[in-house]
Amino acid sequence: MKSRFEPDRGLTARMLVTTFLLGLLYVVFTVALIALIKSAVLAVVIAGGLLFAQYWFSDRIALYAMHGRIVTPAEAPELHGVIDRLCALADMPKPAVAIADVEVPNAFATGRSPAKAVVCATTGLLRRLDTEELEGVLAHELSHVAHRDVAVMTIASFLGILAGLITRFGLYAGLYGGAGNNRGRDSEEDNTALVLIAVVAVSAVVYALSFLLTRALSRYRELSADRAGALLTGRPSALASALTKVSGEMARIPTRDLRQAEAFNAFFFAPALAAGFSLTSLFATHPPLDRRLEQLADLSRQLGQVV
Repeated sequence: MKSRFEPDRGLTARMLVTTFLLGLLYVVFTVALIALIKSAVLAVVIAGGLLFAQYWFSDRIALYAMHGRIVTPAEAPELHGVIDRLCALADMPKPAVAIADVEVPNAFATGRSPAKAVVCATTGLLRRLDTEELEGVLAHELSHVAHRDVAVMTIASFLGILAGLITRFGLYAGLYGGAGNNRGRDSEEDNTALVLIAVVAVSAVVYALSFLLTRALSRYRELSADRAGALLTGRPSALASALTKVSGEMARIPTRDLRQAEAFNAFFFAPALAAGFSLTSLFATHPPLDRRLEQLADLSRQLGQVV
């Protein structure tokens, strides 16, 4: 069922191009592996199993890792009330609602489909935002659910997982396969060494490229979710206020806590680490705060609101 979240054709086009490049890279990688080794099938099967598990159980994995728990309307009436209003506004099924007892102010959505989705807010977020700001954040997360972003990012990350697994598989197969053949000819040993070097080189390059493309895709989907969520509520300024407040509060959270949550940056509303901790924009899962605020300011002007 289609929701009423506004599409963004520009961002959608960039996401499609990035996804196409990931697919093209996957095809090239597969062809190169078939030419290099004959035992890649096992690695593909293993990676496929991991992909399926990550896709099918993504909601349980994320909630377990973040110490989140499903809450009833009686336990969290305000949170359920906001999500009820937004789901009615977006004409979409209501996801499960969860709370993570974490001081880091954030929220995330996970699940393989809108019917199996979970939206989780941390206690740190609930304590710091007012109702309108919370509504803006949750509209952002519901946009991820409506657009099936969790499934998209899981599939997109498959290539990097596959490349890493095949690198290890090729190394182990070469090392242990050649260890018991001391009387083998020098030419065979040279060929084995060349194949191993080629496999490691190809896998490393593919992993690096897929990592960069996946991060770019993640940044595009965050901008798209900002836009769709702001248009759904009609209050881009509330989302901008929430972004500014959450980003500022990150500086007050102990670095140890931020590091523990960093693994889930791709799912979060805002990255767990503050801007000062980021290495480069190429490796970031989220666009720069200035870029997100600029887009929301443009939307406010288009809606005739005071920025």
